[in-house]
Amino acid sequence: MPKEIPGFYYDAEKNRYFPYKGPIPGSSRKPPPPPSNLSSKRKQIDGACKCMKMRRDKLLQARELCGNVISSRKGKLNFQMEYQKRQASEPLIWKYQGTERMGNAALEHVDVDVTMPHGVIEREILLAGSLFQAGKVGQELDPPQSYMADCVWPLNVGQQARHGDLSRHLLSSDTAMNYMPSSISCIKMLRRPSFTIDNTTSKHVLIATLGSDRSNGLVYLLDLSKPLDFNLNFPIPREGFHEVVSFKHTLWAADCDSNGRLAAIGTNRGAALLNLETGRPAWTYRCKSDVLSIQLDHSGNFILCGLRNGAIVTVDARQKQLKRNTDTYPAISMPSSVCCLSSLKLYDQYFLASSMDGSIKLYDHRLTRRGPIQSYDGNVNSHTRLELGVDPSEKFVLSGGEDCYLRLWNIQSGKMLFEDRFMESVPSVVCWPRMEGLLGEEKGTQNHRYYKQNHCSGAWLGSYDGIYYTSWL
Repeated sequence: MPKEIPGFYYDAEKNRYFPYKGPIPGSSRKPPPPPSNLSSKRKQIDGACKCMKMRRDKLLQARELCGNVISSRKGKLNFQMEYQKRQASEPLIWKYQGTERMGNAALEHVDVDVTMPHGVIEREILLAGSLFQAGKVGQELDPPQSYMADCVWPLNVGQQARHGDLSRHLLSSDTAMNYMPSSISCIKMLRRPSFTIDNTTSKHVLIATLGSDRSNGLVYLLDLSKPLDFNLNFPIPREGFHEVVSFKHTLWAADCDSNGRLAAIGTNRGAALLNLETGRPAWTYRCKSDVLSIQLDHSGNFILCGLRNGAIVTVDARQKQLKRNTDTYPAISMPSSVCCLSSLKLYDQYFLASSMDGSIKLYDHRLTRRGPIQSYDGNVNSHTRLELGVDPSEKFVLSGGEDCYLRLWNIQSGKMLFEDRFMESVPSVVCWPRMEGLLGEEKGTQNHRYYKQNHCSGAWLGSYDGIYYTSWL
């Protein structure tokens, strides 16, 4: 008599065992998966978003116990990044009284030497058509008169501003800057300081004017290598402010290369590459559409042009431009006019682009045919040239909207971290101090760490209402 084997039966004719079909008698079947419902999905979403709602003491506890790793239902998260997101969602914002229509065109934050009663000291200034001193609270500033600042966000239940410590003073000299023949369209600090024959640093700022029916579009260079004296009617010596070139076109935008020798100029007839040492422009791209935004890469070989017709064109500046107009087929097309381009410095293959329909997208130069790799939803725009502000660590992007809201997104995830309205006009200009400024050559040193700690946590905003300062403490 053959042995009985569980799950098998014996066939005497074939003299072998065969498995039973179907489940083995006495075995338990696997339970069927529970039906998915909306409540379980909501719980998963709430668990994924819970990391953003963690209290600071919980984050600090996780930091002490687990280092940089936070365990949650969403997975393992980086402590530093989550804490920075938490900070970005709770800014402190001040408005400076009496600065109406001073910073709605362009802003640039620069470190310069200022003459004080007891010597020359390095100070921060804000270029906005007028010249402002921007100093930390507690610093000795000259002149003593300053703009009063009101905290406008956050608000409590009664719509009153909560108490917040002001981190930046703003002072001005009424006759600081020469009057321009037309509106200022762009202010750009040269990315790196150039060196003169005597091996001293030379600090220059490029200023472009829009142009009008009475004046050409002009490009100026502002030399800030000599100490400024705010006790004088003109803190900047007249010989430090000179015209480089004049265009019979509208100048919409400008950008400088990493060496401070070349500048790309966007006009209503195309793009030109300007040699700042000789003052000679060379047309690199001619088109019938206005170049509203322009970016020059670190090498100075490629120019990224954002056009009014929605096209984004990459131009090789090394190729000779034909005499006739050339309308090339763009690799990227936005839904509306391109109002701002912003190349990332840490990852130079990526750039942000915004258009006048409110779209904000992140592109990769190597994957332009596949479209954007990230989108940032929620902004409102129809016809305004709105700037994009990228923080020096390149983790967040900031932009205003035509609905007078200010919005901030995480660049990597595309998630909106802040959205609120605290002004009655459009915040069209954003200025974040740059890491590659005067201390850009000293990365890894104590000065670089001090610069990063004191400059990365705040951004300047410009609108018709006035100048605002946003701080993340």
